[in-house]
Amino acid sequence: MLKLSTLADTLIPSEIIKLGNEINERIKQGATIYNFTIGDFDPSIFPIPQALEDEIVNAYRAKKTNYPPANGIAPLREEVAAFIARKQHLHYPASSFLISAGGRPLIYAAYRTICDAGEKVIYPVPSWNNNHYTHFVDGTHSCIETTAEHNFLPTAEELIPHLKDTCLLALCSPLNPTGTVFTKEQLNTLCEAVLQENLSRRPDQKPLYILYDQIYWTLTYGDAKHYDPVSLFPELKEYTIYIDGISKAFCATGVRVGWAFGPDKIIDKMKGILSHIGAWSPMAEQVATANFLKNHDAVDTFLEQTKYKIHERLQLIYDGFESLKKEGLPVDVIAPKAAMYLTIRFQFKNHQTADGEIIRSTKDMTSYLLSEASLAIVPFSAFGASAESEWYRLSVGTCHLEHIALMFNKLKSALLKLKPL
Repeated sequence: MLKLSTLADTLIPSEIIKLGNEINERIKQGATIYNFTIGDFDPSIFPIPQALEDEIVNAYRAKKTNYPPANGIAPLREEVAAFIARKQHLHYPASSFLISAGGRPLIYAAYRTICDAGEKVIYPVPSWNNNHYTHFVDGTHSCIETTAEHNFLPTAEELIPHLKDTCLLALCSPLNPTGTVFTKEQLNTLCEAVLQENLSRRPDQKPLYILYDQIYWTLTYGDAKHYDPVSLFPELKEYTIYIDGISKAFCATGVRVGWAFGPDKIIDKMKGILSHIGAWSPMAEQVATANFLKNHDAVDTFLEQTKYKIHERLQLIYDGFESLKKEGLPVDVIAPKAAMYLTIRFQFKNHQTADGEIIRSTKDMTSYLLSEASLAIVPFSAFGASAESEWYRLSVGTCHLEHIALMFNKLKSALLKLKPL
């Protein structure tokens, strides 16, 4: 038998990809599927800004196709620093920014820079990929299973008992998969706990760092606001690494321009790691993004239009689930706060289908929704939560408005066929 590395042999396959393969197979066979699984945008519904597209084309025509600098071209780092200062009021020099091919390489580099094998990493679940990144660095997993009561975000009370000897606290807000955000009070108490923990450590000890993934921060709705650690506590500047980029704010998931910013000593080491991997954002896309970010009117107009289009879909689907809930059907839903996701719940375990089959598990519910309602959504178990969690992520990045009513007609019909035991 061929022997591979322990990492390769123990890596957990993506449940989302597995579900996606099943959906694609059904579509090939002619099925109509209301696919709300993918955390991506359909460019026919959510195209990138026209001004950004024009800049990309112009950059290629100008032959901007050579290697970029390892930390990103200076004009882009300067424009990103200005964008963050203008929109978020965080003031970092361009030298504190690192450009990469989206957020994923940056998260990996941050884990690699901070964590040694065996060291403890705290992350809440459900959350995106922290279990895999902790596995990559052979870290000790310290998972905090969150609850609907707190919008699936961790509380200080839940985290404080685990902070001792931890090297990294991985947080995300707005949160993938839930589309919820930290309130100011929630994040305040977490930040205070991190500060107190670092004050208690000896000078020769590694500090507790915060990895703050804010890739969805421009997409907040209604009264929801985005808060971040350093804005609340400037003392956390030397301990906080931000992950960000254009992927979600500008519907540019395939353009691959992301950035991290934080303490220079961390950013410099992350640059060294990524320079060996070669995870650079392409030169033309960097030039184009730098030029686009200078166009404040185009940037602001696009952000507002995109927020409206995403929120419109989230609200319509939220209202639909609220109607089903009022009719006594076994569903629940959390009001949309941010990002492109809606948190929904199905509660029909121990129900019998029209064919006499018994729904006994979350896996059974997921399968029934796909086969009987043509509804494809991702269970929270794919994001590290309990395998029997009844909560799901619904993503609207590929949602046509005219499909929403059709989806609810099919879903209601499927739910009405079920009988409780």
